[in-house]
Amino acid sequence: MILFYVRHGNPIYDPDSLTPLGERQAEAVAKRLALFGVDRIFASTSRRAIQTAQPTAELMQKEIVKLDFCHEDHAWQEFTVPAENGGLYWVFHDPATIPLLASKEMRQLGDSWYDHPAFAPYRERFQAGARRIDREADEFLLSLGFRHIREKGVYEQVKPNEERVVLFAHQGFGLYFLSSILDLPYPEFCVHFDMCHTGMTVIEWKETGGVVVPKALTVSDDSHLYREGLPTFYNQSVRF
Repeated sequence: MILFYVRHGNPIYDPDSLTPLGERQAEAVAKRLALFGVDRIFASTSRRAIQTAQPTAELMQKEIVKLDFCHEDHAWQEFTVPAENGGLYWVFHDPATIPLLASKEMRQLGDSWYDHPAFAPYRERFQAGARRIDREADEFLLSLGFRHIREKGVYEQVKPNEERVVLFAHQGFGLYFLSSILDLPYPEFCVHFDMCHTGMTVIEWKETGGVVVPKALTVSDDSHLYREGLPTFYNQSVRF
């Protein structure tokens, strides 16, 4: 199986939708996916994710299956910390917590990263969010034929699956989701990796030696934007 994880296009967060640029990005990623085809299309229940998935669904003549557990609003309630201006930061955007997430002491906590004393005010939310996404992600992968054996960091293939599956969702949710399904430490993953608008992460699920260890073939690739002559302007902040 090949799993494509695609972040939504350039957004308007209120009301939840895509900008004209985001619509062009969605068309570009659809053309890329159409080159070799997809068998199933999933999307978060947010409007911007569904709008990003729509061109692919139209080209492939496939139904979009909506997954509410991927909605960014849930992750926003679970993985944010107070900002100095009275608002909220994603924990991986907070200048005060970034060095902590990258630290050796955080790595030593492993899957219990939320037990760090600095996270005491948020521990209950962080733990609940981590367990929710772990559970829902495992159920999603099991529906595709792969049982997650978390204590060993591998999957058991319970039914054949040679499909190409795409999930359109979000950054804040996606950073935890990808770390969870790849059995990588969330603190390290969320501070050292990111995803741009319609950035495509491609993960191969292939049985080897009786188990499946999913391998990321590319992370947040935006070559479809370059091909269509669209700006490769990482989240409207860095040009490269």
